[in-house]
Amino acid sequence: MTTDATRPVRRCPICRKPRVEAHAPFCSTRCRDRDLLQWLDEGYALPGLPVEVDPED
Repeated sequence: MTTDATRPVRRCPICRKPRVEAHAPFCSTRCRDRDLLQWLDEGYALPGLPVEVDPED
């Protein structure tokens, strides 16, 4: 059994502030929205095999 004093503080992946459970894994709506915009603007990419380009396109 661990106590709250020994549990590591989980941090927001965007700004590194302590996260808030209501916005987990982020600290706020602002950081959650910034992360979503990164995905939508193709700021993040998942590794994978290269896509073959169809010359007819």
